[in-house]
Amino acid sequence: MKRTVIFIFGLMHMVVLSQTNEELQVKQAVIEFFDAFHAQDSIALNKIVHPSIRLQTIGISKEGKSILKTESYDDLVKSIVGISDSIDFQERITNYFIQIDGNMANAWTPYEFWVNNQFQHCGVNSFQLFKEENTWKIIYLIDTRRKINCSPLSE
Repeated sequence: MKRTVIFIFGLMHMVVLSQTNEELQVKQAVIEFFDAFHAQDSIALNKIVHPSIRLQTIGISKEGKSILKTESYDDLVKSIVGISDSIDFQERITNYFIQIDGNMANAWTPYEFWVNNQFQHCGVNSFQLFKEENTWKIIYLIDTRRKINCSPLSE
């Protein structure tokens, strides 16, 4: 009986470690995305996403109404790569909340966006990922962008 209990506890420990490892892999995929984003590296950006990625943004119009905007991923990559070297831009992730079910994961990442060391806006990214051949790929990215109710952690 004692050996059975030890075996069960050992098995449970392996399951917990496995989940932690998966969470770290999902987090690493998001980190790699932002490393490529900040490096303006289109090849690395395209490597971490699934070819059918969908991209959306939730914001506020000039009239103060909520809007949902669908963007082309290719257009996003072109705009990032086209940013002048004289402009320092950083999307600073302030936390990671990871959830996984099998080959699907969600990474909820609050952020602050800075340009030339000036705070621009804050929000949250919600990454949906798909595990394909042991590699997490971003399949959907939606974010919020706001200038009010932001308390930059980095100031």
